[in-house]
Amino acid sequence: MNVVGFAGYSGSGKTTLVEQLIPALKKRGLRVSVVKHAHHSFDIDHPGKDTFRHREAGAFEVAVASRHRLALIRQFEQPYDVTVHQMLAELYSGVDWVLVEGFKNSDLLKIEIWRAPSADYAGRPARYPDDHFIVAIATDAPDQLPEPTLRPVLDLDDANAVADYLVQNQERFAYSFDSRP
Repeated sequence: MNVVGFAGYSGSGKTTLVEQLIPALKKRGLRVSVVKHAHHSFDIDHPGKDTFRHREAGAFEVAVASRHRLALIRQFEQPYDVTVHQMLAELYSGVDWVLVEGFKNSDLLKIEIWRAPSADYAGRPARYPDDHFIVAIATDAPDQLPEPTLRPVLDLDDANAVADYLVQNQERFAYSFDSRP
C-alpha cells in the first residue's frame, strides 16, 4: 500500500483536498482508505444504540458488522495517543492508497497544505522549511510561499493534478510495516 500524509493548520483545506482526492484516485481504479487524527473526543455511535450501550457498559472493544460495513470501536481506559503506524496496522491490506489527515508530526511522507493569509484565513507559518518529511506543497498561492523550495508545488484547487503527482510518484510512498521510516 501507498501512504501519504496531509499536514496543515485547521482551516487550510486538508479535509476538502482529501475528500476530492478519494474520487480522483478511485477513477484511476485505485482503492483508497483514510486515517484521520482527531484532537478531541468523538463518537461514531449514538445513545440508545446497541453498540453505544455495550461500550457504556464497559466493553473495551465493540465490533459491529453488516453486509455493507464493519466498524470497530475501542474505548481506552486511560488516555492513549495512538500512533499513525498503529492506525495503519488496523487497515485492510488490500488497499492501494491510504490518505492520512492530521498526524502532522509523524514520520510519514506528507504534502503540506499551505494558504496565504487572507480575510477568510489567518495565515500560519509554513512547516516545510523545518519538516523533512514534507515532500510537496499544495497551495492556492505559490507566488506567496514564505520560503523558496525545490519541492514540487501543487495546485490546492486541482485534486486531479495532486492525484497525478501521487500516482506518478507512488513508489516513493510505498509503505511497509517492516521498513517504515
